[in-house]
Amino acid sequence: MQKFKNKIVFITGGTNGMGFATAQEFINNGARAIITGRSEKTVNKALEDLGEKAIGIVSNAGQLSDVLDLQNQIKKHTDKIDVLFVNAGYGKFNSIENVTFEEFDEVFNMLVKGTFFTVQQILPLLSEGSSIILNTTFLTEVGHANMSIYTAAKAAVQSFIKTFAAECTSKNIRVNGISPGYIKTNIFNNTGMSSEQIESTIDAVTPTLPFKRFGEPSEIAKTVLFLASDDASYIHGIEITVDGGLSKTKS
Repeated sequence: MQKFKNKIVFITGGTNGMGFATAQEFINNGARAIITGRSEKTVNKALEDLGEKAIGIVSNAGQLSDVLDLQNQIKKHTDKIDVLFVNAGYGKFNSIENVTFEEFDEVFNMLVKGTFFTVQQILPLLSEGSSIILNTTFLTEVGHANMSIYTAAKAAVQSFIKTFAAECTSKNIRVNGISPGYIKTNIFNNTGMSSEQIESTIDAVTPTLPFKRFGEPSEIAKTVLFLASDDASYIHGIEITVDGGLSKTKS
């Protein structure tokens, strides 16, 4: 049963990981997916894998000029969007003493400004009864060293869920969020960590997880589809945590 037949979905950061898996899941359920990525190479590769129901736009969520051009780019293909999944982003981790102004601006430009102005740009294209889903993180619920800038930015995105929901109710547009735990993505690739450091981090984290594994991107995708579907028609202004119970249980 194709729940999203004839629907058009816009996903930022859709060339890999959770964004790609979500685009794939929507397409499998009848939708057309418009995705963004930061380079033409990654966008083209994703389009090859997603097939003819996918459209790609080269756009960097951390570049305001790119974000403010999104509406124009989308209008080349469609004049309406049914689902917006604001997913683009990555982490930069550093100690309080060593965070630079450049790192601070990079993370806040991408996650806070990028999220806000993406929604601002796409809102006029959203059809009545459509859905906005923001990507947050479970890390705002706990304190981790070296993550102050990343979690502060994601906490701002969390606040958008409630304020956007309050403002979009009159437009009959639902706004919700998804809070992923440790998921098998390339999120560590942009942190400046070496491949050895990334591997050792994954090896150290995995035994601490309730199910002793990282989540699959498809598990995030299925939750996004639920929030965007008619099955969630009375769910508005909330955030679903998908972290295998990490933030709520103790082993």
